Amino acid sequence: MASDTRDTAGPLRGPMKAWASLADAFSMAIGRSRPLELPPAPLYDFGLPASSAGIGEAEARKALLGHYAHYDVVAYEDRGTKTPMKSFVVSYGFTDFVERDGKILQIDRFVHASHKINQRGVRTSFADEATAAIEPRVQEVRLYEEGGAWRVYRPESPVLLGIGGDPSKPLSRDPLDPLILDSDGDGRPGVTVHITIAGILKGELYITRREIYRDYLALYPDGRWIGHIEDLSEQFVIGASMRILRQESNNRQVPDPALNPIMLARVPESVSTWKELEPLRDELFPPEPAFVEAAAKPAPL
Repeated sequence: MASDTRDTAGPLRGPMKAWASLADAFSMAIGRSRPLELPPAPLYDFGLPASSAGIGEAEARKALLGHYAHYDVVAYEDRGTKTPMKSFVVSYGFTDFVERDGKILQIDRFVHASHKINQRGVRTSFADEATAAIEPRVQEVRLYEEGGAWRVYRPESPVLLGIGGDPSKPLSRDPLDPLILDSDGDGRPGVTVHITIAGILKGELYITRREIYRDYLALYPDGRWIGHIEDLSEQFVIGASMRILRQESNNRQVPDPALNPIMLARVPESVSTWKELEPLRDELFPPEPAFVEAAAKPAPL
């Protein structure tokens, strides 16, 4: 069990002036600036999937099996905050499709993630160790023809992050749950999200997650499998390094598929780490999405 950092009274002892400085930094970054907006959908124009005409199931299966670099974007919105907070989580990893006993199995492994938020002056990050701690179960997928294209559906298979237990049950909301783990090995409970506000306030959130996602993919002419991801994950904030950061999160996926793309690009088996994938990132995948300035509202007549 990780050391308990959920009682944060120690780091916050001090004169009221220090409290005011922290509060001002938090307020300036979140409460006193106009948040950015989601970019228009779709994030990317991938064109149309490859036509399935003349391509049988055996050929489609052959086109699917193999080792791929994985890129996906999930757009979230948290309406539990005073100003709705929107974010992108961009995940990188590797996906393998293998055949066993006539079944096609999808094996996912994540190695790096970036987190973007629509609040000015706020930066968040997630260590690669935390990303790698997500260990999706090997999942059977369905290869099928629909709408003139070959497609793949991966159903959800819940997995826990930062806590043990039964992944088929709702995520525990108890910050003292004895099943909480130190999944990223940093000595803190759960997994750690690093936060910097206004360039001066640095802190940490400790969270647990129940990762639940579905993939919808189609074969494209260049051999990539592209589609969208549905995320039904649950998240719980165990605690924070400072009380001012201790806020409940109610993140929900923005439901537009065009804001939640997934792309698989075939790579050699020898490419299996983020160190090996990072130099290929720009060759394989489009630029990461970014939030945009909110459109100015017309002046009242």
